[in-house]
Amino acid sequence: MSKIRILIADDHAVVRDGTRQILAQEPDMDVVAEAADGAEAIRLAGAFKPDVAIVDIAMPGVDGIEATKQIKAKYPTVTVLILSAYDDDQFVFSLLEAGAAGYLLKSVRGRELVDAVRQVYAGESVLHPSIARKVLNRFVPAPGKTTVKKPTDMLSDREIEVLKLATRGLSNQEIADELCLSLRTVQAHLGHIFNKLQVSSRTEAVVHALKEGWVTLEDIP
Repeated sequence: MSKIRILIADDHAVVRDGTRQILAQEPDMDVVAEAADGAEAIRLAGAFKPDVAIVDIAMPGVDGIEATKQIKAKYPTVTVLILSAYDDDQFVFSLLEAGAAGYLLKSVRGRELVDAVRQVYAGESVLHPSIARKVLNRFVPAPGKTTVKKPTDMLSDREIEVLKLATRGLSNQEIADELCLSLRTVQAHLGHIFNKLQVSSRTEAVVHALKEGWVTLEDIP
C-alpha cells in the first residue's frame, strides 16, 4: 500500500514534532519533509513532491498564504491543508482563494487531523465547522445577483447533483449512497468537475459554485 507523503510547515519546532509524532503512528502516512518557514516549504514541496502539505499561516519571511499560492502554482498536484491558530476572515478567504483544500484550527484533536489528511488526499473538503459557515456567508452572491454562466453550460446534470451534495459536506461515499452510484463513479464525476472548472480540490470547486450562484444557502442544511 502506497503511503500518503506529507510535508509539515510550521515555524515552531514543538508543533512540527507533535504533528509528526501523531502522523507517524499511522501505517498509511509518511512525513517526508519539515519546513520552518514558507520559503523552505516551497522549496521542499518541489524537492519531495508530497501528496499533502500541512501549512501554518504565521511563518517568518514568506507566510502561509504566499507559500500556498506558490506551491499550488508550481506544484498543483500537492494538496494544501492549513493548520492554524487563526480563523480571521482575511486569512480564511485568502487561503481558500490561494487553493487550500482544507482549513483546520490547531485546537483539533490528533484523530481529527489524521482523518483530515486522508480526506484531502482523497479529494474531499475539510473545513472546521466555524470556518465552513464563514465560507458560505462570504462567497454566496447577494440576492438578486444574476450569474453570467449557468452550471449547465459547463457541467452535466449528474455533475451538478454531485457538486451540490459536495457543497452540503457529504463524503464521496455518502454522495455515492445518495445517488445510488459506485464510489469510483463519484470520484470520476468529481475529477471531471475539477477539470472543467480548472480547480484541483473539492473546496475550490465548492467555492467556485458558491461564487457563481450555482449553489445557494437553501441547498445547504
